[in-house]
Amino acid sequence: MSFPHLDAAGRAHMVDVTAKQPTVRTATARGFVRCSTDVITALRDGTVPKGDVLAVARIAGIQAAKSTPSLLPLAHVIGVHRASVDLEIVDDGVHVEATVGTADRTGVEMEALTAVSVTALAIVDMIKGVDRAVVIEDVRIVAKSGGRSGDWVRPGEAAPFVASGDAGDAR
Repeated sequence: MSFPHLDAAGRAHMVDVTAKQPTVRTATARGFVRCSTDVITALRDGTVPKGDVLAVARIAGIQAAKSTPSLLPLAHVIGVHRASVDLEIVDDGVHVEATVGTADRTGVEMEALTAVSVTALAIVDMIKGVDRAVVIEDVRIVAKSGGRSGDWVRPGEAAPFVASGDAGDAR
């Protein structure tokens, strides 16, 4: 099996995408922040001591999508043309979903994963004083479209909650 991020000598390098034509591409990632019932109550009541957890986390995730190449050394600098972060509070934690879109030469899977990861980290940062046992779980790509490989949806996943072009809101 060959990996495009390795040269003939096995050294890491950035894949050359110069000759590829830009296409519309989208990726959706999900993750989960598991936390205590005390945190869930505080999130629902808006009484987390550090403030509006969901607003801070959403903005952190969007910023992370745009900052991916500075965090991942082999990620290409691309135009992030759309980024949404949606959050759903449930009885045992917070579901996180990020959808990122571009019209560029390479996909946005890493941008979507980075958005979910940083959103989850922002939630942890905001609630760690209330729940030190908080856990980030199951960060994964659930869907992608565009590019040479076309559309893909992870088997067993529900459709993304943000349809193409939607702004995205908390559910």
